[in-house]
Parts: sequence; structure tokens; C-alpha cells
Amino acid sequence: MAETTKSHDFGKGVMDDSRIAEGIKVQAEHCRRNGAPITARIVEAQLALMHGNNMCGQRIAQWPGLPLEDAMPLRLAGGFHHLHLTGADERLAPIYQGEIRAQADVDAVLTAVTADHDARLLPWLDGPPQTNEAGRSASFMAALLWLSPRIGGTFELNEIGASAGINTMMERYHYDLGGVTAGPAQSLMQIKPEWKGSTPPDASVEIVQISGCDQAPVDLSDPDAALRVKSYVWPENADRLERMDAAIALAAQSPPYVVHADALDWVSERLSAPQEPHVGRIFNHSIVWQYIPEERRRKIRAAIEAAGQDATAERPLAWIMLETNRETFKHELLVKYWPGPDTWHLLAEAQAHGVWVHWRAS
Repeated sequence: MAETTKSHDFGKGVMDDSRIAEGIKVQAEHCRRNGAPITARIVEAQLALMHGNNMCGQRIAQWPGLPLEDAMPLRLAGGFHHLHLTGADERLAPIYQGEIRAQADVDAVLTAVTADHDARLLPWLDGPPQTNEAGRSASFMAALLWLSPRIGGTFELNEIGASAGINTMMERYHYDLGGVTAGPAQSLMQIKPEWKGSTPPDASVEIVQISGCDQAPVDLSDPDAALRVKSYVWPENADRLERMDAAIALAAQSPPYVVHADALDWVSERLSAPQEPHVGRIFNHSIVWQYIPEERRRKIRAAIEAAGQDATAERPLAWIMLETNRETFKHELLVKYWPGPDTWHLLAEAQAHGVWVHWRAS
């Protein structure tokens, strides 16, 4: 899902320009902090759109929810990028090439572009970004390497909020995690983040089954759907765009298995499915937890933890999450496993798109 940052509760359901504006400003600052100044300018231009005579601006100004929780500023940013990638409006090229940098100039261009493409852009506000990112699988693989000597190295992976299923193809990727390698060496997808700290164990990892769920799964084998996902990638990140192209090519060879399902219903279904002996059942997710309503998060948490109490050495269970710490802005890799200590282990902090991983575990 989307790369948002710290949540500020400005009052859900209140038509309040200051609440919307603050959410846009915080998202823009988050983009700048994460090396995305072009995206930051496009996000910040939505402040000008709020006061313009266009349908997109009116919808932003009347946003009923929490802009950051809903990833509202990044929804329209994806729409503008899609216009650029399809060549629909040449006025956008200087912005995406970094030639137009003054915010007032960016505001003027995007206001004019919105006026001409209002109806085409408006549907981008209907749903949250689908920002699947293969770089995050580095954290998942590192967690599996850490789990291997604890619960065994054979795993069944179940990804919550899998979007286009890019990380449900992670068994096909090659990893270099600070010198510790895993996966097929000749893979089209080469994952090599900048590694900080010590390395994960050089352990055995075998993924025998991998699947995911999403409320709006994307079919990467559909060129239009694939381009939509690519549009949510921040244009500053050439390496991310390359990984997206590699993922699309791998999906064309064999599509990932992602089902259309509610997260809670799917987790319950997967927990009730037979588990092979000596195969660790893993639930994993990245940058998706904030999009699940709190009540459903509570029930998912209760279901997994209850199943954990019944886990055995023959049929272990683990939960891997790479999510944003809403107080520190950091994306943390956390793991809990059963049978084992009933506590979360902070294994690493990672850049939102997998550019770097700082290993914290001993």
C-alpha cells in the first residue's frame, strides 16, 4: 500500500480546510525526507487545487476522513504520474524532469493540467494507492533467515494486503543482505539494499507455499493495471521503476496468487486450513496495517495470537510486519513467533522502499 507517515487526528468527518491542508503538508514533508522532492512538490500543489474551480480540488477540500490515514495526497499524485507516463500532457514533463522547482510554478502547471483532465484525474481519489514494492521483500527474507534457526527453515507465507502480489513472488528473487545471499542467483529481480549493522543469520530458507489477499488485487499481467501500479511509484526512484518492470516480467511468466478477500476473513480462513508438519506458517504484511479499520485489526491480532498459543514445534506460527512507527516516522521490521516468547522482536529499521535496511537484532 501507500507510503504515508505520522498520523495526526484532526477530527474525522469535519469539513476543515486546516485539517486537510495540514495532512497535505505533512505528506509533502515526508516525501522530501525520503528523497522525493518532485513528489513533494506535486503533493504540495494540492493546497492550491483545494481553492481552485475543479472537481478534484473540491473533493480534496471536502475530504471526510483523515488525509494521511487515507493516503489522500498520494492518490492524486499517482494520477498525475499516470498522465505523465502515458504522455497525455506534455506540460508535466518539466516537473518530472526536475526543471520546474519553484512551488508557485508547479502549482500553476498542475492547476492548468487539472482543469483540462479533471474527469480523468477524479477517479484516482476513489481508492488508496497500490504501491507494491519488491524492495520490502528484503526485510521479509531477513526475518525468515532470523526465524530459521528458531522455528525451522521451511515456510508457508500468507501476505495480508498483497496488492499486485509483488512480494508474493519473493521466493523467485535473489537477495544480497549485507553479504548473506538467498534465492536464485540468476533471477530477473536482484534485491540488494544498502545494509547497515550486523547481518542476519546465513541460514536455510525454503518457501514451499506463498499466497496473499487484498480488497482490490491488481492483475500485473494486465498492461493497463500494471501501468496504474507503476504510476504510484515515486518518479525519483529509478531503481524502484526498474524493480517494477522486473516484477511485471516475472508475473507474465507466472502470475502471483492473490485472492480478492477481506483481511480478517482471509486470515481466519488461512488459520483454519491444514498446516503441513515442520512448515512454519507465516503471516506477513508491509505498509498496510494503517488501512485496516481498528476493530478489524484488533480481531486479526486476536485470531493470530490465539492460534499462536496452540502452535507447536511441529507446526510453528510467526507474524512478520514492516510497518510505520507512528511516533518516530521509522519503518520497523517486527517479528513474533510461537512457540516462543510472547513478545515482539525489533529486527530492523528499513527505508520505506527498501533502499536500506539497518539490522538491529543480535
